[in-house]
Amino acid sequence: MACGTGTDQVSWRWPRRRLLLAIGALTGVGNLAGSVAAPAPPAWRWRGSALGAAAALTLYHDDQAAVHCLIAQIMAEIERLERIFSLQRGDSELVRLNQSGELAAPSLDLVQLLRRASWFGACSHGVFDVTVQPLWQLHAEHFARPGSDPAGPPPALVVRVRALVDYRQIEVAAERIRFARPGMAVTLNGIAQGYIADRVAALLQRQGVRHALVSIGETRAVGPPADEDAWRIGLNRSEVSERGRSLVLAGGALASTDPAGFYFDRGRRAHHLLDPRSGRSCEQARPVNIVAADATTADALSTACAMLSPAAAHALCRAHGDASEV
Repeated sequence: MACGTGTDQVSWRWPRRRLLLAIGALTGVGNLAGSVAAPAPPAWRWRGSALGAAAALTLYHDDQAAVHCLIAQIMAEIERLERIFSLQRGDSELVRLNQSGELAAPSLDLVQLLRRASWFGACSHGVFDVTVQPLWQLHAEHFARPGSDPAGPPPALVVRVRALVDYRQIEVAAERIRFARPGMAVTLNGIAQGYIADRVAALLQRQGVRHALVSIGETRAVGPPADEDAWRIGLNRSEVSERGRSLVLAGGALASTDPAGFYFDRGRRAHHLLDPRSGRSCEQARPVNIVAADATTADALSTACAMLSPAAAHALCRAHGDASEV
């Protein structure tokens, strides 16, 4: 891939990409540990935003020009995946699927992610369900009205919309994706960021990068830092007693979910973790951090576990090998 970027600068600006990536700077910070024996390659850091969430990348590499090219490839990959998964882009595959109820010749990425989402739905007994989008729309429209009932949408309307929520009613095939019920819609906000982090990590590995930390809503490690045994990652928890905690991660992935991440109402009663079982914000929702071998798994499990009791969350994680709540 031709980058056309000079090698005499350590920071630069990229063209603005609509709804994709706020411009960030790439900075060489040298050997972070300052070791005098067998010095590690320079550590390059990029910060910006992607898919509506803060994004960051740290990678170790000897060649600045190669780093420029890697960042360009990563940006192109994120934009490609956004054209598939975004709910904010009118031309995305997901928006077109939600509008018409079916999508011919879907991308392989959408087919794969919906199949994985269905598997997580089955494993969580429906707690993780990507077809909750109609409930999201119902709550967003309700609380956007002046003087709306702080208790939420009317119970009868919630029951009616809940009938559209069932991950098992998505027919997924390589040639077509179709909803079995009119009015269904999908959101991939509980799994797509992890999937994209995994795809970026795979891109880096194919290019020979062995030490990198990818953070695109969720975090994926490609090996440890070149000059340390593990990455130290801060955990943002809403409980005051747990602020400032950090996790040591040498590989694998970390995903976090917190009901306080978004509220529909000013009273902060109706949060974004909508429970398919009730059709409303999950009453027992709690902030969780999940580590797993890949970010897609960690992302989906954190979404489900945030709506489960600690015991049920532990059982769900055990069913996925080395996944665990931390």
